Amino acid sequence: MKAFVVRKYKEPLQLAEVAEPGVGENDVLVKVLAAGVNQLDEKIRDGEFKAILPYKPSFILGHDAAGTVLEVGSKVNGFKAGDLVYARPRDHRIGTFAERIAIHQDDVALAPATISATEAASLPLVALTAWQALVARGKVQPGQKVLIHAGAGGVGTIAIQLAKHLGAYVATTASAKNAQFLQELGADQVIDYRSEDFEKELSGFDLVLDSLGGENLEKSLRILAPGGKAVGITGPPDPAFARKAGMNPLARLAIAAMSATIRKQAKKLGVGYEFLFMDASGEQLREIAALVDSEVLRPIVGKTFGFSQAPQALSALAQGGFRGKAVITGA
Repeated sequence: MKAFVVRKYKEPLQLAEVAEPGVGENDVLVKVLAAGVNQLDEKIRDGEFKAILPYKPSFILGHDAAGTVLEVGSKVNGFKAGDLVYARPRDHRIGTFAERIAIHQDDVALAPATISATEAASLPLVALTAWQALVARGKVQPGQKVLIHAGAGGVGTIAIQLAKHLGAYVATTASAKNAQFLQELGADQVIDYRSEDFEKELSGFDLVLDSLGGENLEKSLRILAPGGKAVGITGPPDPAFARKAGMNPLARLAIAAMSATIRKQAKKLGVGYEFLFMDASGEQLREIAALVDSEVLRPIVGKTFGFSQAPQALSALAQGGFRGKAVITGA
C-alpha cells in the first residue's frame, strides 16, 4: 500500500510502497478516508520529540484518521466491517498518512454521524487534548475562568467550545481578524496578541491551556488565581510525565531539569503547572462524538489537501493563515 514515511529526521516526507498492516486480535483495520495534520506530526518529523517519542526511521507519520472498517480482530467488540470510525492511534502505533492502518480497538470510536469523514478526521488529537486538559486535568466547573491560548488553532477552536459548554468564562489570545469568529465559537474575551498584553488584561483565572510555552507560559502563571493551574501542551515535560512514560532514572532526571524553573515559579506563585501529552482514548472519543452530534462542538477544517500533497500539508502548518485544522483527504 502507499504511505508517507519519515526516512530520516528533518527530511521531507517520502511517498513509499509499504507492507500491509498486520491485524492483531484486538485490532480494527481501517481504510483511511481522511487524516488530520497536527503540529505533533511536524515536531516528530523534525526530530524535536525524539527524547519523548524515539521513533526509528523509517516510519509512517500521522496521528488522526477517519475511515471505514475493513476487518476486525477476533477479540474486537463493538465494530464491524463497514462502520465509519475515527481515532487517534496510540503512540508507537501511529501511521495515518497511509491507505490503511490497524488500530487497537480501545483507541477507536464510531465517528459522529452528523459530519463528514474529513471533519471527523480533524478531531481526534485536538479534541482529546482539549478534553483531557479541561475535563480530566482542569476539572472545569461552571463560573470558572479559563484562558485558552492560540484560540484560532486546532486545539483552540475545540477547547473554546468545550470550555463554554462546561460553563466557564472563556478568554483567548488570537489575531484581531479572528475575534468575531472566536466569539461565535463561545469566547467571552479575545485578546489581540499583536497589540495587547494578556498579562495586563487578565487576572484571577482558574485554568490556562498553553500551547506556546516559553515566556508565554511564564506570563500565564501570573494571571492565575491562587490554586489555579496552567496545563502546557508544548512543554516543558514534567516529572509526572516521565514517570507515566516509564522513562529510566537518568531520563527522569533530565526531564525534571527541563521543567524545574517553571515549576519553581509556579510554586512561588501558589499555582500549579502540568505538562499534558494526550493519551489515545476511544471512550473519550465516544463522548466527544455525542457532543458533536448534539451540536455542542463543531469541527473547524481550515484547509484540505489531496493524499499526494501530504508534505505540503505539513508545510502549511508553519505558514499558518488558516483557522482550525488541515486535513489530508482521499488516500
